[in-house]
Amino acid sequence: MLKDEVYNFPSVSRSTKDGLLAIGGDLSPERLLVAYSSGIFPWYTDGEPILWWALDPRMVLKPTDLKVTKSLWKTLESNKYSCSFDADFEGVIRACATVPRTDEPLEEEDDQDEPSPWISEDMIAAYCDLHEMGFAHSVEVYQDNELVGGLYGVAIGKVFCAESMFHTKTDASKVALYNLCQFLIRNGFELIDAQQETGHMRRMGATPIPRKEFMKMLKPLVKAESLVGNWGDGSAEIMKLEV
Repeated sequence: MLKDEVYNFPSVSRSTKDGLLAIGGDLSPERLLVAYSSGIFPWYTDGEPILWWALDPRMVLKPTDLKVTKSLWKTLESNKYSCSFDADFEGVIRACATVPRTDEPLEEEDDQDEPSPWISEDMIAAYCDLHEMGFAHSVEVYQDNELVGGLYGVAIGKVFCAESMFHTKTDASKVALYNLCQFLIRNGFELIDAQQETGHMRRMGATPIPRKEFMKMLKPLVKAESLVGNWGDGSAEIMKLEV
């Protein structure tokens, strides 16, 4: 199904200097899965045509390379947050769209950015469809039953393609990333595609690598069996995808 020519993309080597590869198409589940398995992701502002990117360099994190600071260990050991998987995917993606983003601790309010305008209603609907199919996943972090942090992304083979994260309480997104990495390690995942470089992901252990190196790593990993389904309720199954 995924190898149908209608979903083909140009070679990533044909992207512009800033990484733009293609314009147009749609956000169908089939196209999104082909894109991620090919090292390509959508990123555009609502009202624009869909833009597809293959950045060079590419930011990546091996789950085993996650850096856990003393302060984060203290937060983890405090048990003030609880964590779940795939319990509220839509809640997480909508929070990622609306909560101001920052690379710095939440209490430094002067460093808060605007919400993410690229997570439009069309994007939310598309990734919710992927979630229902068992390919898009969320990590939720709660404090006193309130959603205070989380992240979401797409899993193909042994790669987790991270899309966005949010927090409204200090360290909540880091707790989500820590729990994600632990889950990925237990299930044999080898790589998190963090796409673009940010200070936050760099401090967590991610590094930028040349796109050629990234593609060399990606190709065998996306051909591995995928863990498809809900990651939180035990119903996920190992499946082989033709990508």
